Amino acid sequence: MSEKTKIGYNILHWGPCVVHTKISSEMVELFLKEAKASNEDATSTLAGILHKEVTLRDKDKFKKFFEQYFSLYNHALSTWVLDLAVTHEINPKYYLNKLWCNFQRPNDFNPPHSHGGALSFVIYIQIPEELKKENAAFKGLSAGPGGVTFIYGDVEVNSIGHHSVFPQEGDMFIFPAWLKHWVYPFKSDCTRISISGNVMDSVKLNQLEKSKDEKV
Repeated sequence: MSEKTKIGYNILHWGPCVVHTKISSEMVELFLKEAKASNEDATSTLAGILHKEVTLRDKDKFKKFFEQYFSLYNHALSTWVLDLAVTHEINPKYYLNKLWCNFQRPNDFNPPHSHGGALSFVIYIQIPEELKKENAAFKGLSAGPGGVTFIYGDVEVNSIGHHSVFPQEGDMFIFPAWLKHWVYPFKSDCTRISISGNVMDSVKLNQLEKSKDEKV
């Protein structure tokens, strides 16, 4: 028998950079306190079909927290993108532009949507036990009740076009603002609470300021 020829290969670096991390229980409690204290309705500015959506009163209170996690994202992006100098501003500065809280009740859902700005994120601060049990009992192929799905491009056979998760308290996902995602409804009599936001970078912020000047 002749020796088989060894063939080398590599796999293309593909898709958006989505970072999953955890925040401390202390920060979970602080976000939960601020969310419950706010009564500034945000429903008219958001895509969700949800029980309650509110803008957090003072986003600057979390400035240092988000600076740390935006820096984390940029570090991850620098390893994800092969040529950061070509595809992305080197060491961009990120600015929290909008911060809100989602209170999801039975039969509520968030349809497929994207956000404005450069980045978006979601932090899960309350995932009730009833919902965890409902999701664990789910037999389908999707993320299931209370789950979230990120989708990129066309979903074809033998390709990765989506990523689905059932989040836990303290989970944080940071992702490009243009990345479409949605949240599944559930039936349990409970409230699932998450924090989301839109983030500008220094390039888009400069473009925004220039646009404002041109309108004057």
